Amino acid sequence: MIETTRRVWAEIDLEAFKKNLAVVSELSPNSKIFPVVKSNAYGHGVEQIAKSALESPARVTGFAVATIQEAIELNGLKLGRPILLMNGFVNREELRLCMELNVEPVIHAYYQVEIALELMSLKPMDGAARFWVKMNSGMNRLGMSAEDCKKALFSFKSIPSLEIVFMTHLAYADDMDNPKSLSFTEKQLSRFMQAEEAVAQEFDNKLEVSISASAGILTVPRAHRDYVRPGVMLYGSSPLAKRDGQDLGLHSVMTLSSRLISINKVLAGEAIGYNATFVCDRDMRVGTVSIGYGDGYPRSAGNGTPVLVKTSSRVIRTQVIGRVSMDMITIDLSEIQDAQIDDEVVLWGRELGADEVAANADTIAYELFCKVTRRVPLTYV
Repeated sequence: MIETTRRVWAEIDLEAFKKNLAVVSELSPNSKIFPVVKSNAYGHGVEQIAKSALESPARVTGFAVATIQEAIELNGLKLGRPILLMNGFVNREELRLCMELNVEPVIHAYYQVEIALELMSLKPMDGAARFWVKMNSGMNRLGMSAEDCKKALFSFKSIPSLEIVFMTHLAYADDMDNPKSLSFTEKQLSRFMQAEEAVAQEFDNKLEVSISASAGILTVPRAHRDYVRPGVMLYGSSPLAKRDGQDLGLHSVMTLSSRLISINKVLAGEAIGYNATFVCDRDMRVGTVSIGYGDGYPRSAGNGTPVLVKTSSRVIRTQVIGRVSMDMITIDLSEIQDAQIDDEVVLWGRELGADEVAANADTIAYELFCKVTRRVPLTYV
């Protein structure tokens, strides 16, 4: 079989991932870590990322996913760690499956409490299990009121061998220099800690707590508590509004690359690509790169979005010109006279942060990572 030249590929640096996990450990030395590996580990490959996490010295206690399908897939890897199902279950059958697979569901609505109590009255648990009871402290997405959380916690306390983690999620901890962000986060923490204090005595002050995801890990040390749930920071991107991953000492894990497949001279006054969104103000050398939104490169990446071109002698920064199409983008090669067909073009990665690219595309790095499509092969180093 003839081997084809790679047109697009994503290199996943597992050592960079481990370094980011070490940053989490350093910031929250007394917390147990549940790395978030939902959406195929943010597009990085859940199997390789999860196994890499277990090879690190970090205190990886379990893994967190969003859907029951992701939990089933992760369970099939036989990693020997609990799986936190952050979106919880919707019926008795899903809860039964959680119990069978050592999946720890989040209880975020009172109907789930009722399902759990009914199921356990019919079929007592064979062994230990753990529920995460989630309070809505201000996110107003998932989570129960403080009063319903108290009811749930007291009901579950009577079930032998059932462990409980009391949790919430911070909605606005990404810009703590902003008084609005600080005030909002303080209000969330105050509400949650009041509820915690109201039930702690019933649990002999042994009720475990989880508050922080990536933003809280980075900005609110007092919210680290028993468990932290790092997500995007593990993949080298910043969850903070005014700082990128490099500022935070994080390492890019995914490097997305393609190749130059055409180089043309375009005269002043001529337009580039669909809808003539870029008009040359001078004679220009224009390169066509074999990547587009069919591969996951964002269509919203407008004129000026940075890319890197690797020639035989150097790595030089240039920019997208013209509209992104399904399979191609066009870039300015006017100052890169030594660029040639088949030269590598880096769309984001070690030398060009995904946070910067995302800002130019009016999105966030989370979306860039998750939208890389299946026609882009992942290679691991």
